[in-house]
Amino acid sequence: MYHPDLIRHPDGCPALVLNADYTPLSYYPLSVWPWQTAVKAVFLDRVDIVDHYEREVRSPTARLKLPSVIALKQYVKPSQFPAFTRFNLFLRDKFACQYCGSPRDLTFDHVVPRAQRGRTTWENVVTACAPCNLKKGGRTPQQAHMPLRVPPIRPTSWQLQEHGRSFPPNFLHETWRDWLYWDIELEA
Repeated sequence: MYHPDLIRHPDGCPALVLNADYTPLSYYPLSVWPWQTAVKAVFLDRVDIVDHYEREVRSPTARLKLPSVIALKQYVKPSQFPAFTRFNLFLRDKFACQYCGSPRDLTFDHVVPRAQRGRTTWENVVTACAPCNLKKGGRTPQQAHMPLRVPPIRPTSWQLQEHGRSFPPNFLHETWRDWLYWDIELEA
């Protein structure tokens, strides 16, 4: 009987990247490298292999099991504040409309509309579903009688990482689980 990793195509063998302190380099989006980048980093002595797939690659003179978890040898200091992007905004607001809570048909809304000199900043933009965005129109939440569920803030990278834990990626190799969930409460 074959191990499932042995028949897996190498392109289906990404490596989870950990920082030098063995914490995930990034949780959401999950920091993974394609197998080619991971193998190159191994040969350039930039990473340590923490775990591997059963799948291996070969050259005329060497064979290597593809790394499934790698740790950087040099610590990379994470940025304190994340970039202001649509994805990060949705992640901050947990992929839910900040007016009604719906997870469907999401867009973003200026709390103080741009027509009223509202700026495009973390503190003035929230996730909104299309129906709520249309209903609110060019008014403030107070004017539209649509209170916000949570006031908008500029999140830290740590806060986004915490929110990201609620939305696990579609693919998690079993060797990754110990490194992604090391700080969750254990069951008795």
